[in-house]
Amino acid sequence: MAKYLALFGFSSEAIKQFVVSPSDRAGAVRRLVESVGGSLECYYWMFGQYDGVAIVEMPDSRTQAAVTLAIISSDAFTHFETHELIEVDDLTRIAVRARNIAYQPPGAERARRPGDSAYGINPPHGRTV
Repeated sequence: MAKYLALFGFSSEAIKQFVVSPSDRAGAVRRLVESVGGSLECYYWMFGQYDGVAIVEMPDSRTQAAVTLAIISSDAFTHFETHELIEVDDLTRIAVRARNIAYQPPGAERARRPGDSAYGINPPHGRTV
C-alpha cells in the first residue's frame, strides 16, 4: 500500500463548529480511511500555514483521490493537498531507472539523460568535457 501525506486548513465555519462541539477528528479520519481499506498512521494539529497533517496508507492512488474528493466536497477546508510518500529504500532503484530516461527540454536539439554530456552518455575516448 502507498503512503500519503495530507496537509489541510479548516474553514472558519469548521473551526467554529469544532469549538462549539469538540470531537475526536483523528477518530473520524481513521473511520473514513479504514472504510476504504486504508489505515491512519498519524494525525496532528499544528501551528503555521496549515491547521493539520495526516499520514495515511491507502490501497492505491485512485482510492486516495476518491477520499480527497469526498473530503474537499464537504466545504470544511480552505486548503487540502496530498503528497505520495516514497520510502527511502526505493530512492536507489528510482535513481537507477532515471539514468535510462531521456528528456528533451524546450529548445534542446536532442533528448538528454542524467550524466549526459555534449557527446552523449560517454564522451569519446580521451576527450574531457
